[in-house]
Amino acid sequence: MTDSVDVLNALKIVYTIYTLSVISLIGWFALGLVNPKGKPRIVKPSTFYAYVGILITVGVAIHIVTFNKIPWVEIDFKRDSIQPAEVYKIEMKDHRYIFNGQDIKAGDIHIPCNEYVLFEVDSKDLTYGFGIFRQNNSMVLQMQVVPGNKNDLMWKFHKNGVYHLRSTEYSGPAGAHMYIKDVFEVSGCNEDDKYSQKGADK
Repeated sequence: MTDSVDVLNALKIVYTIYTLSVISLIGWFALGLVNPKGKPRIVKPSTFYAYVGILITVGVAIHIVTFNKIPWVEIDFKRDSIQPAEVYKIEMKDHRYIFNGQDIKAGDIHIPCNEYVLFEVDSKDLTYGFGIFRQNNSMVLQMQVVPGNKNDLMWKFHKNGVYHLRSTEYSGPAGAHMYIKDVFEVSGCNEDDKYSQKGADK
């Protein structure tokens, strides 16, 4: 499974090129509008619309090609047939994370490698966010946690690493402090997540 950070880095390049191509189309169109009457068209309509067609085709192709590279797509498609190896039940209330009846702290949750795990998160008061972040503070996954609703998220970790827990939704001023370092530890993989080793801040 491809890391979300790798997908993001690749898409930055792809979409920068694509965006510049679209901007060139707008510039091309603008030149045609300011072209004085009586002068020949700078660009023939057939050429212009052919370029538009190419941009649309390339845009759709980008989404088709990257579709199966996005980490959560496969899980979402097979969700009803997957039995998680571990289920982590976490409660949120009073701007706190509670696991096994106690406030969550560093090293509390150990996650097996290459196994589907399920995070079941229940809010007792406000709408919070449940986000898992790498050591360099890039996000692995997140979900909104709404009180009175089922909030769960399935994932598979395939690299060793230590991850932070952070609320990703605004829940008042106290929500800014809902950040706990080194809560999740993944071990047993053949490869390390270079962004999730302690001290990996780049």
